[in-house]
Amino acid sequence: MCKVCRRVQDKRYGMTTFATRLVPPDAASDPVWARNIGFFLIHNFSLMSFASALEALRVADRLAGRQNYKRVIITKDGKSAISSSGVAVSPNCAMANTGGLDRLIVVGGVNTETYHDPEVYVTLRRWARSGCYIGAVSSGSYLLAQAGLLDGYRCTIHWENFEGFVERFPTLEVTDELFVIDRDRFTCSGGTASLDLMLVFIEADHGRDLAVTVADQFIHKDSRDSNNQQRMSLRLRLGASHPKLLAAAGLMESNLEEPLKVDDIARQLNFTVRQLQRLFRNYLQCTPKQYYLDARLARAQRMLLQSTLSVLQVAVACGFVSASHFSKTYRNRYGVSPRQGRETTNSNAAMHAANSGE
Repeated sequence: MCKVCRRVQDKRYGMTTFATRLVPPDAASDPVWARNIGFFLIHNFSLMSFASALEALRVADRLAGRQNYKRVIITKDGKSAISSSGVAVSPNCAMANTGGLDRLIVVGGVNTETYHDPEVYVTLRRWARSGCYIGAVSSGSYLLAQAGLLDGYRCTIHWENFEGFVERFPTLEVTDELFVIDRDRFTCSGGTASLDLMLVFIEADHGRDLAVTVADQFIHKDSRDSNNQQRMSLRLRLGASHPKLLAAAGLMESNLEEPLKVDDIARQLNFTVRQLQRLFRNYLQCTPKQYYLDARLARAQRMLLQSTLSVLQVAVACGFVSASHFSKTYRNRYGVSPRQGRETTNSNAAMHAANSGE
């Protein structure tokens, strides 16, 4: 089974190289040897996260001229899974009929935080006990955490799910890294990061040359290391490069629970309040106070939809002095109260699950 024991950063390609004893010495050169890689799909899974991982393995086999990876698509009942974009994917088998696996990738997606299936958790634990190298992409980390398979491991999840995941599983060591490989577990933020993760595995299994060639096929010029942050830089997100603006926005986003006063932010940047206001108006067409409030409300919305925190707890976590003030501000911004927004989302998730047969 896979056992990563050392990691060395390759400066030329920005790719992580693993020094490992993955298989018996002669196995990698054996023309009939191949890893069994399972993809476990749930309804509403992320098609991008799934395809990025699956296609990397397919192209690796094509370029190597041999089957290094036997790809097995799995659902609980053997019926098609519907992605969050409405695309149906037919599996190779049901979970109960799956043979031995070397690696299993749980593919999460939209509303995965509401998923609950004890039978699936039992099977995941059984696979883990069998020596399967088990992990998740996108919000699939919820399933591994629910099954107890991330206890004592470092892990990650898509940035949009981060606050809710940390609140729900406070004892886990959760990072905001692109992906995390910790012994026989791996978790990935999803999207195109699934490709970066697969490139690391391909390099570990079959060498850097094959991994780089696969990256080149996908016009993926800058393969990212696990330590890369998930979100775009503030410069790209804001579409501006003024250093003082970026510094001000960075201070705001780092202090959402206990908001700083605009005067204090200006003072830290050796600016006057008027200069700071002019900067935000010129580049972002809003005041610093408006930008800060939007950032706090966006965090509040994520926490409401992905956690069980009360409205008051969410309000406090996002720097509001009272639940009533928070509710009024939230309604002004989103058109519904915090409670209504949460109930509508939960109701839609339940309806989708019922319609898709979960």
